Amino acid sequence: MTPRVDYLMSATLFLSPQLTDDRIYFISDLSGRLSLWAMDAGGSVPERLLPADVAMMTPELLGGESFVALPGLGKIIVMLDKNGDENMQPCVVPLSGGDPEPLFGDRFTGQQVNLVALDPDGRGRLFVDPRTRPELEAYEFDLTKPGAGLNLLGSSKYGYFPSGRDEPGDRFLIVDQYLPRDTTLWLWERATGQRRLLRGTPIEDRTGVEPPLREGMGNGWFVGDDGLLVESFAFDDLGGLAWLSLAAPDQLSPVEITGLRHSGRGEFTGARHLAGDRYALSYNVDGVSWGYGARFDAASRRMTVEDVLFGVGALGNGVVSHFHYDEDTDRYAVAYSSAATPAQLATLGAPDSTGVRTATFVTRNRVVGVDPGMLGAGEDASFTSHDGLRVSARLYLPSDRLGYVGPRPVVYYIHGGPQGQERPDFTWFSMPLIQYLTLRGFAVFVPNARGSTGYGQDYMSRVDRDWGGQDRLDHVAGVAQLRKDSRLDADRIGVMGRSYGGFMTLTLAGRHPELWSAAIDMFGPYDLPVWVTRLPEAWQTYFHLALGHPDRDRDELVARSPRTYLHDLACPMMVIQGANDPRVTKADSDDLVEELRGKGKQIDYLVFEDEGHDVTKTVNKVRCYEAITNFMAAQLHPGEAGEMG
Repeated sequence: MTPRVDYLMSATLFLSPQLTDDRIYFISDLSGRLSLWAMDAGGSVPERLLPADVAMMTPELLGGESFVALPGLGKIIVMLDKNGDENMQPCVVPLSGGDPEPLFGDRFTGQQVNLVALDPDGRGRLFVDPRTRPELEAYEFDLTKPGAGLNLLGSSKYGYFPSGRDEPGDRFLIVDQYLPRDTTLWLWERATGQRRLLRGTPIEDRTGVEPPLREGMGNGWFVGDDGLLVESFAFDDLGGLAWLSLAAPDQLSPVEITGLRHSGRGEFTGARHLAGDRYALSYNVDGVSWGYGARFDAASRRMTVEDVLFGVGALGNGVVSHFHYDEDTDRYAVAYSSAATPAQLATLGAPDSTGVRTATFVTRNRVVGVDPGMLGAGEDASFTSHDGLRVSARLYLPSDRLGYVGPRPVVYYIHGGPQGQERPDFTWFSMPLIQYLTLRGFAVFVPNARGSTGYGQDYMSRVDRDWGGQDRLDHVAGVAQLRKDSRLDADRIGVMGRSYGGFMTLTLAGRHPELWSAAIDMFGPYDLPVWVTRLPEAWQTYFHLALGHPDRDRDELVARSPRTYLHDLACPMMVIQGANDPRVTKADSDDLVEELRGKGKQIDYLVFEDEGHDVTKTVNKVRCYEAITNFMAAQLHPGEAGEMG
């Protein structure tokens, strides 16, 4: 029998938990759209804290916190936009819930505000895209002061990201980023009201003779009066921590991290200060999350792991999308999922004798109507690309118990980014879709081609200024790999992707039309010179560096644009678009559909009027998943399943 897509949607989302005062605050789509909820730390009926018509954004698309609960001040600061337009505004909600009120009135109306950090005492940092000019701004604020103590720290075309603050609030670390790993580190001081350069060469001062320092500075913490602990890629392509003295910032030294338990080469994804000399460290090991509690010794420049937070036991072989530490109880709240396990919330108690903290789940989330054995974790399908580069990939196949006969048609799924990664994460849009496709008889191939995160900065930077070049050839090599597997029918392959994955879908469908029997583009850039000019102004600066300038590099962008090749499209195509998307606008997809239909191509067009650069509302997800799967079924003919059991 044919499985129902609403069964997959019966597994709700539980995201971004915060544990405080024995309560867990979290984001969930329990009401059919993402909203803010709370329940007792030991488990209770969840209480919705926002009105039913208010929808929050997918946390992964935000450049900071989605919300922060402040019991000491009796309020919650929550970031809200309008149906996916990404013009997030900080709003105030009573701790018990209620109508959100803009924190700063109409000060940031029409702008994109990111909540970088907010401490329990009410002091916080903002990172703002004004939308109307190519400058990015940093602010400090204090909820205990009149007007929330809003103060501009400065602005820059290249970021001005407030990555750290000393305890008195008199000094801030500022990072400007040009490309991944190419940053400058600055110190803003209240005494002068200005920032001064600590590390790196500003792009306007570069002569082209000496290569820039590629240190990839991230978040930082003031240690004592003179020391800085910073996230950095200066000493390891997979990232780590570094130390510098404010008195001698030209001398950067590595911080040794000892006691890690994971095997293989894991990418360091960040640190978080807990209290005193204690920090939490996170790693991405080929898509799987690992986390540790550690203690930093400034004298020896050493970080020593003391306990394992996740990566083993009940929180192993999956993704921890967010975790939060409660200093008062020495406990963590964790949001966890895997390829076949829907989102769960758990608390972590004190470590045992082996240094592992035991997880206690406070949710019992599951997929209704589908035997868990029908949902697969996938298998490693990594391959060697055309130039010898290893490309990580996974292959998901229908369960044998479904009774499908013969080699399986393939859905070739390409993630967004390009600095993204397909991970075993049931909370992200793609994983439930992948599982639904396998229930319908498809094999799903998911590569992490060059440009993906999780495999080091060198791997990630290989896509800079080369969209549709070597990354495209990785996918051609991926199809060649599929042809070697007798379980698959490589003459029935449909390609699909979202955002940058949509760009790559359009590129492959136009430049390698012989490979595909179907194609689905979800908000992918079509005409690169035009697309760049439609981006918010502050975003354009980055894409001028990472992709090309629409005037100076027009010929190159035209040569890389899907529009240049899609006259050769040889298969039916579906285009999916959110009407409020600021990243790939509806105008971009309108142009694509109009032009290709004008050339006689078979194009289905699905627009969601109340979505942006994602599909978040349950009713829309059901419609989207059904449309994708039915379109692929009509072109690839997976056949019928036997008894599902």
